[in-house]
Amino acid sequence: MTDTLSRPTYKAFTERAPDVYAGLSALTKAVDASGLDKGLTELVKLRASQINGCAFCLKFHLGVARKAGVPQDKLDLLAAWRDAPAFSARERAALAYAEELTLLEAEAASDAAWTALLLEFSEDEAVFLTVTIASINAWNRIGIALRFAPPA
Repeated sequence: MTDTLSRPTYKAFTERAPDVYAGLSALTKAVDASGLDKGLTELVKLRASQINGCAFCLKFHLGVARKAGVPQDKLDLLAAWRDAPAFSARERAALAYAEELTLLEAEAASDAAWTALLLEFSEDEAVFLTVTIASINAWNRIGIALRFAPPA
């Protein structure tokens, strides 16, 4: 079935909902200002976007991750991070937590996931990592709902 209603492009979305765009952008800026490693946050955003199937966010964050210096082997193996030796204990904890928050169903994130996260991150870092995961999931849902085309 073909969708006969046009949906706004990414650019149109930012123009039609500038306060929403500014709010989501402010979350990213706050995480960046926190000092949490940009490469790590990009891996988390990519993994959530893989799970959610958001082509726009995948393409966008692959570019950001490369600029942040994330090695290509990590980008290539991200979907199978549990079986890939390229990822550090810290990255594994962040990716596991990202998956748990992205795949939430009717229950809250587990205490076990939070406890495992705190073995690798300070409580402040864990809070900003939570914000990163929440914001990329919001972007994924907006991008998927409005069918944003991947950036050129």
